[in-house]
Amino acid sequence: MKKRKELIGRVFSNKMEKTAVVVVDRMTKDSVYHKYIKRRSKFKAHDEKNVCRIGDRVKIIETRPMSADKRWLVLEVVERVGV
Repeated sequence: MKKRKELIGRVFSNKMEKTAVVVVDRMTKDSVYHKYIKRRSKFKAHDEKNVCRIGDRVKIIETRPMSADKRWLVLEVVERVGV
């Protein structure tokens, strides 16, 4: 059985119903200059109970396609922002 990918990122937007946009930052090495560069990816993740707020750190997991561009699921809120 194949293990599903898990990523940790920050909630960028939660304006859609049952969907959160999660931003995942990573560092990649430049092939020419050998310096590390910040890269950012945005993923739309299914948030069944609308518990995510902007700025929260969440763990997302790969899942079946739920819509045209939603293929991730919010597994848990790792860290709350504010309160």
